Amino acid sequence: MEKILYLTDLDGTLLNSHTLLTKRTKEMINTLVCEGMQFSYATARSFQSASKVTQGLSLNLPVICYNGAFLVDPQSGKRLFSCVFSDSEREELRRFVEMVSCSPFVYSLVNGKEQVRFCPELLGDGGHYYLSNRIGDPRMCPVQKIENLFDGQLFYLTWIGEREELLPVARQLEKDNRFRCIFQQELYREEYWLEIMPRLATKAEAAERLKEWCGCKRLICFGDRINDIPMFLVSDEAYAVQEAAEELKAVATGVLGSNEEDAVAEFLWKKGFGNQ
Repeated sequence: MEKILYLTDLDGTLLNSHTLLTKRTKEMINTLVCEGMQFSYATARSFQSASKVTQGLSLNLPVICYNGAFLVDPQSGKRLFSCVFSDSEREELRRFVEMVSCSPFVYSLVNGKEQVRFCPELLGDGGHYYLSNRIGDPRMCPVQKIENLFDGQLFYLTWIGEREELLPVARQLEKDNRFRCIFQQELYREEYWLEIMPRLATKAEAAERLKEWCGCKRLICFGDRINDIPMFLVSDEAYAVQEAAEELKAVATGVLGSNEEDAVAEFLWKKGFGNQ
């Protein structure tokens, strides 16, 4: 039979609302991977963050992080592929930073290591909440001046703030085909996130690359948010969970049950993989 790559989003899809993998989900997926299922995840999280919430999950394929900016080996943490902004793109983003009152979080590679730069005195409530959940994270690098945000090779930038302030910036950046923009409300809070990535840093591009890497002929994916739409559009089958955004459901092959009830793992379990 044709080899199939099964690729899932994490937050709101494989994880429940407490950002946890249930024991049942881990047991079912680990059994299926042992039987030969080609399985991985595609997330907006960093590898460091994703590794914590997927602890105990059997993963033998590269994983997709930062919405497609990186392909990472799950055992070693080594980046197998990176997509970064060009110098001209970085300069354009610098101009937009001056239009927003709150500091963005700017993700970059500095001497091969990930850093997240930000100006502490310019963070809003959402930014401070984000930091409060990353105490002790060695990537966090506070700076005093806006110009210091842009050191290294940039691969991701996000503002966390009020919709009214971020929407005009989102609309301008969406017109520039050098960038990939995602503007949506935070999954568990009221503030909005404006995420900016290089045009080719998408879950779709990374999914196609991973599919080729593992020699699979078909791609079946799972998700819940609008950043999963590109991945859905390049998949042979794509399933949204019950709580998913309506925009995603509109392009899905079908809608599963709730992420609170192991919907993705239950779907995979019912298919079975011993004969693949």
